[in-house]
Amino acid sequence: MKCPYCDHAKTQVIDTSHDARGGTRRRRVCNKCGQRFSSYERPILATPLIIKRDGTREEFSREKLRAGIRIACEKRPVAASDIDRIIGEIEAELQQMGRAEVKSRLVGDRVINKLKELDEVAYIRYAIVYLGLDDLVSIRGEIDRLLIGE
Repeated sequence: MKCPYCDHAKTQVIDTSHDARGGTRRRRVCNKCGQRFSSYERPILATPLIIKRDGTREEFSREKLRAGIRIACEKRPVAASDIDRIIGEIEAELQQMGRAEVKSRLVGDRVINKLKELDEVAYIRYAIVYLGLDDLVSIRGEIDRLLIGE
């Protein structure tokens, strides 16, 4: 792997660790400049196409999912690592299904369940858009369900 600091082609692996999703983190040192850096490898598995509400299909996008979750978590005490973990879990679940296509509702349901566990305010923000809560009565109903633990 090339060094990101000096662009030298020879680097040496000094430590390797694995995560639960099959990824590998390698700590490396450049043979020329001596700088240390990390690389992350994860297997490339096929993710299904997402069938949108209008019937169109599009590729699964980690960045699109990240953007939606970040908006819901804005100004909340939610770490970027938690957002990345949620995205990784959802992507892994979709890949493990082994299907060529899944409805966008399935992805949205997974996001909403994970946000509910992570941060209730972020959950409500996401739910307002995702569930189409377009008036105060429906938003209040969702908050009441959260408060009584449904």
